[in-house]
Amino acid sequence: MKIVVIQGPNINMLGLREVGIYGAMKMEEIHEQMKIAASQSNAELEFFQSNFEGELIDKIQECLGTADGIIINPAAYTHTSVAIRDAIAAVSLPTIEVHISNVYRREEFRQKSLISPVCSGTIVGFGPFGYHLALMGILQICDQIEKLKAAQKQK
Repeated sequence: MKIVVIQGPNINMLGLREVGIYGAMKMEEIHEQMKIAASQSNAELEFFQSNFEGELIDKIQECLGTADGIIINPAAYTHTSVAIRDAIAAVSLPTIEVHISNVYRREEFRQKSLISPVCSGTIVGFGPFGYHLALMGILQICDQIEKLKAAQKQK
């Protein structure tokens, strides 16, 4: 099973920016922890980060036919990008949206996600551990999809 983890703008600055909101853990450390968890489930992870909306959209589209699911932190694009929303909807892959901070305790503009309605689930406010929760969730969703496909083949 292959899961692509897509990180949006400024996620590469984790551990340096607004530590009181996002914590001290760096993006690379989060990815390393995810690799350990994924290895226990025989899942392959691919990581991608960009500060550019078009590159994020290209990566989402590349997942079609090559990945079983997506974990995405669209960061600031959460609140503004119809294009990222449309790309997620177009590939029709199980997708979990992750936010490190609890966006509902922050500014009003951060409380509206254009992405959530096209995702399988959304995890907010658990800090870097949210990525682990997203991984467990996406693996469970993908496993259920595989079981359904297998059952349909037997009919």
